[in-house]
Amino acid sequence: MIVSPSLLSCDFGNVQRDVEMLNRSQADWIHIDVMDGVFVPNISFGFPILSAVRKHTTKILDVHLMIKDADPYLANFKKAGADIITVHYEACTHLHRTIQAIKELGMKAGVALNPHTPFELLSNIIHELDLVLIMSVNPGFGGQKFIANSVSKVKELHSMKQQMGLNFIIEVDGGVNSDNAPLLKEAGADALVAGSFVFNSSSPEATIEQLSRV
Repeated sequence: MIVSPSLLSCDFGNVQRDVEMLNRSQADWIHIDVMDGVFVPNISFGFPILSAVRKHTTKILDVHLMIKDADPYLANFKKAGADIITVHYEACTHLHRTIQAIKELGMKAGVALNPHTPFELLSNIIHELDLVLIMSVNPGFGGQKFIANSVSKVKELHSMKQQMGLNFIIEVDGGVNSDNAPLLKEAGADALVAGSFVFNSSSPEATIEQLSRV
């Protein structure tokens, strides 16, 4: 299981310390949530934080854009060190063009779906994607309760993936913990984003190891 701890739940006064902890851990990726206060009701990291994190890690930077009109900023995210860019289906008017632009910049391209958005809407573009991110909470804030129906959504998406013979990564973000992680793996998830469950635990490194062994 790919584990992508979310920096949204780290100690903002000790970001370098927490990134160094992630470097020592079995985390595969580092998840960075970028929010604009328009698409979601919160504002978070921008380019300076992403660039600073890039200086202190060689891990894959898994950047999740919860913003309107991502296209003008894609090159800046590449410059700041992003390896994967995931945009929201609900925020992209010309999704195919956005995906192509991400790939042309040399990054992996993903699409995130809000809890109410059916994955079938991706059928005409899914063969272009490296990753599909299933939101298991409503985006904008960390520490929310996991939406149980997300397990069924992952299972159905995994079935479609197999039927089409595709190999994109299925990632799940929101309320992930040791209780639902095994259910998500069984349903077909390949990657788990965990924020508060990791950073609020008594031993974040042990918690990451636990998730990686699900």
